[in-house]
Amino acid sequence: MSSFILPPRRPVDTVMAEQRAASFTKRSLKKATKRSGLRLALSMVDLTTLEGKDSPEKVRALCRKAARPAEGDFSVPIPPVAAVCVYPNLVRTAKEALAGTSVKVASVATGFPSGQYPLELRLADTEFAVREGADEIDMVISRGSFLAGHYEEVAREIQAVKRACGPAHLKVILETGELETLDLVRFASDLAIEACISQSQSGQKLTDGEVFIKTSTGKVPSAATLPVTLVMLEAIRDAWLRHGVRIGMKPAGGIRTAKTALHYLVLVKETLGEEWLRPSLFRFGASTLANDLLRQLLKEERGSYAAWGDVSES
Repeated sequence: MSSFILPPRRPVDTVMAEQRAASFTKRSLKKATKRSGLRLALSMVDLTTLEGKDSPEKVRALCRKAARPAEGDFSVPIPPVAAVCVYPNLVRTAKEALAGTSVKVASVATGFPSGQYPLELRLADTEFAVREGADEIDMVISRGSFLAGHYEEVAREIQAVKRACGPAHLKVILETGELETLDLVRFASDLAIEACISQSQSGQKLTDGEVFIKTSTGKVPSAATLPVTLVMLEAIRDAWLRHGVRIGMKPAGGIRTAKTALHYLVLVKETLGEEWLRPSLFRFGASTLANDLLRQLLKEERGSYAAWGDVSES
C-alpha cells in the first residue's frame, strides 16, 4: 500500500449537527430559485436499478428515461440525469443505450451490497465493469472490518479498488446506517478520502470529482439523512482545505421528494459553496426522487400537478 497515515479522530457534536441540519429545512425559496433548484436536482440524479429481476430491456427503458426524463415542450428544457447505475453484467447494455448522450454509466462492484467477498473477487468485479465501459464505480467498504477496528485493511482495500478503476471515477459507499454514530461516519469519511488521496500521490494528483463518498447502498433501512450528509460534507470541506482537491458527495437511499432534495442543495451550498452545486461533485442516489422532481417541474410549468400516469416509473 502507498504510504498512509490514519487520519485523526474528529469527534462530532451530535446535538449541534442535528440542530444545524434541521435548520436547512426551514429556508424559504423564491419561485425562480425553486424552479432552477428542481432542474439542478434532476440533473444530479443517478437513476438506479439494482434488483435480481433486472434485464437488458429494463435497463434500456431506464436509459431512455435518463436521457429524456420528460416529453413535451417546456419553457426551459428538462435536463437529462447525471448517470444510470446498474450491475456490472448490464454495463454494456447501458453504455450502448446511452451512446451519444451526456449520461454516465455507473456500476456497483466489490461484492455489492455486503462487501463480504474476498478482495481478489471484488477487484475482478471492478475490473470487469470498467472493461465493459463503466464511467464510474460505486464500491462498498467492508463495514465488518471497519467496525472491528481494522482501519488499515479498509484503507488498503479502498486503494486497491481505486487502482482497479483505472480511468473510471470512484464512489466509496460507507453504508452509514451500519456505522452507528456520527463520530464513526466522520472517521470513515476521512479514512476513505485520505486513502484515495494517498493512493493518488504515488502517481497523478486526483482531479475534482474523481472520488466521491456516498452514504448508502440503499439496501439498509437507515440510509441518507441530513445530519449524516452534513458530517460527510464537513469532511469534504476539510479535505479541500488540506489538499486543494474537491471530493464529491452522494447521499443515497430514502430521498424521495423534491422538497427534501432542495433541502440537500441548501445544505451543500451553505457548507461547501456553489462550486459543489453541479453533477460532477454532487449526486442523488434516489430513483424515485426523479419522478417527484418531474411532477414538481410540470406543476411549475402547467400550474397543476401531473397525474401519476403522466410520468414514467421506469
